[in-house]
Amino acid sequence: MGGKLETFQKKKDFLICVDSDGCAMDTMDIKHIRCFGPCMVEEWGLQAWEEPILTRWNDINLYTMTRGINRFKGLAMMLREIDSAYTKIEDLEVLEHWVATSDELSNSAIEKAIGETDSVCLKKALSWSKSVNESINNLPFALKKPFEGVREGLAYANQRADVVIVSSANLQAVMEEWELYKLLDHVDLVLAQDTGSKAFCIQELLKKGYDPAKVLMTGDAPGDYDAATKNGVYYYPILVRHEKDSWTEFRETAVDKLLDGTYGGAYQEEKVAAFRKNLS
Repeated sequence: MGGKLETFQKKKDFLICVDSDGCAMDTMDIKHIRCFGPCMVEEWGLQAWEEPILTRWNDINLYTMTRGINRFKGLAMMLREIDSAYTKIEDLEVLEHWVATSDELSNSAIEKAIGETDSVCLKKALSWSKSVNESINNLPFALKKPFEGVREGLAYANQRADVVIVSSANLQAVMEEWELYKLLDHVDLVLAQDTGSKAFCIQELLKKGYDPAKVLMTGDAPGDYDAATKNGVYYYPILVRHEKDSWTEFRETAVDKLLDGTYGGAYQEEKVAAFRKNLS
């Protein structure tokens, strides 16, 4: 495994893209439960309503069709609910306007917006985001493991298909987590946050000569499904709370269906329906 998107060359007829957090790596739940939600409670002093607020944060970010939403979009949604149900959030409208209109939703982009507006809510959102990053970095590696069946699934897939990580997570974190568990042995390329959106990454990979009917995006969130459909490739869902079974089916059924040309139609429809139902 190595190289960059620009120099990557197609070696096999088939391509299987795989998301990292919450899909291959059991890192999404713990990051929200231990880092994102608690840091929000701390930043805005919401301890009086901590239990229902954290439950709702996890619903928005993990267990419904907004799973995998950008952190600032999820924050704005949650703070609007808090403002309505628990306590007023100063300057919330400024954050909501920035989330709705900014071309980029990142720490550097919000820093620029703070320079233009001097908004209290934007400052707190940036402080929260930095605290989240620090908290995630402090999570023990022992808590950031691959789901059961991932290594076997990737090894099987890589025998006949090029395997590329397509993730919106931090590149260094992805590399460290996958290397620790020797998963990179079954990966041909790693594309992360610094390369661009998942849809962009798949679009650029298709330019390497793959037939879209021979390409599969494997993910756990609506954003993964959207990236696949925008590029006309197939989607295989890793179902939250059913990850082990999903990876078993990936190895025993899904890969073979892609390889023998029977993935489309009824099987794809069945997988998308199960994905939507699981997050409803």
